[in-house]
Amino acid sequence: MSFRLYNSFSKKEEVFVPSHAGEVSMYTCGPTVYGRPHIGNYSSFLMADLLRRWLEVSGYRVTHVKNITDVGHLVADADEGEDKIERQAREENIDPLSIARKYTEQYLADERALGLIEPEYRPKATETIPEMIEIIRTLVERGSAYETEDGVYFSVETFPSYGALSGNTLEQLNAGARIEVNERKRHPADFALWKKTVGSNAKHLLKWPSPWGEGFPGWHIECSAMSRKHLGLTVDIHTGGEDNIFPHHECEIAQSECSGSHPFVRYWLHRRRIEIVAREDGHDDAGAAKMSKSLGNVLSIDDIIARGYSPMDLRYLLLSVHYRTRLKFSWKGMDDAKKARLRILEWMTEKEERFGCKSPTELPTLLRHTSSPYIDQFRAAMDDDLNVSAALATVFDTITQTRRSTVSSQEQCAIGECIAMIRHTFGCFHPHESVNDDIPADIRELFTEREAARSAKNFQKSDDIRATLEEKGFIVTDGPEGSRLKRA
Repeated sequence: MSFRLYNSFSKKEEVFVPSHAGEVSMYTCGPTVYGRPHIGNYSSFLMADLLRRWLEVSGYRVTHVKNITDVGHLVADADEGEDKIERQAREENIDPLSIARKYTEQYLADERALGLIEPEYRPKATETIPEMIEIIRTLVERGSAYETEDGVYFSVETFPSYGALSGNTLEQLNAGARIEVNERKRHPADFALWKKTVGSNAKHLLKWPSPWGEGFPGWHIECSAMSRKHLGLTVDIHTGGEDNIFPHHECEIAQSECSGSHPFVRYWLHRRRIEIVAREDGHDDAGAAKMSKSLGNVLSIDDIIARGYSPMDLRYLLLSVHYRTRLKFSWKGMDDAKKARLRILEWMTEKEERFGCKSPTELPTLLRHTSSPYIDQFRAAMDDDLNVSAALATVFDTITQTRRSTVSSQEQCAIGECIAMIRHTFGCFHPHESVNDDIPADIRELFTEREAARSAKNFQKSDDIRATLEEKGFIVTDGPEGSRLKRA
């Protein structure tokens, strides 16, 4: 089965074929580092990480670029007003670059906690100013951009395909939501490429010289420049959150193709947003609200840890729902995710110890060729537009089947390879993570004592300890492969 992805541009699933056989170029819109990203932001980054991991399982060599926006992103995604980083610097009474460094370090620590693979390139906007100026210069020379007294703007009317990604045609666009009213613009949808530090922008602290005067870049031009610098004119896959579709990604396409004369992106993938359910039991009869800093309902990694969960539990939850489905976050959902993840991890540990062969942490070449019912079903699900629900259903079916029946030596190898594939794909089942990490020491001691009683055929003592464990909230199951202990 061919790998298929839903292309946000064509609005349909397409067979994925990269520009160069065996290689994939991939760009992900990273954070604006004026504050700590919330878990809704991480859902988009995790989608990109899942995609990258599955491409690697499929045998591709991935070159991944994920940027850091540390200048030019104005409040409300506008062309006028205060820079988000400078506003935060003013509130914390430190300089903007210190703010950017502070939240960049915090963001990177969160990524490590969530197990995201480090991209090949992580460019910063402030380090790519010359490349931005060069693209803007080309756009002006080609008539796709024009200078005004307050900056340089892209002329959307020079790009007939503007709106193809978002569906916002020029006829529909007017001075309304997310479109700043500016009499200097030729069209209300024209967007800033470069802002001069004059008028309302005169107080901006981050600024650079340019052919059009001292100033700073617009938000949209930054990703085009950072992408082109590291991946060239055409990118195989561009990912981001659905909130980026308009205006950010729409503007990226226009400026990139008018300055580069090549298709900008071949496949666009967008993660639907996360909504938060207020009720602890997970019911959303009162409605679910978008997770947003402006609404004050955001959660950080620290909030997750404070409730007794591992960042890996959060990773599992955010990856357990298809990227084109809105996930309703609740603490009950976190409970379910934790239980499901530990169940899978327990099975992996159990099989590896039973068969005496540890699954590799790095994907061996043979994973790309081995065929078995377990592997084939998992692959088919993931090749179907990253259908994680079907993939995880296959995992749980495999758990049930391999516990009910005798497993041959050949099947043992296939299961080991399947475990390696699942581990690499989802990134939250680490070999060094013990399933007993969630079980208190005194409970483990009781379980060990029961095992000794069973070995000595002291079944009365064994039954008494089982009853004690059940009273404490733990279940013991005995089977042909030994006894297992887990929370009730």
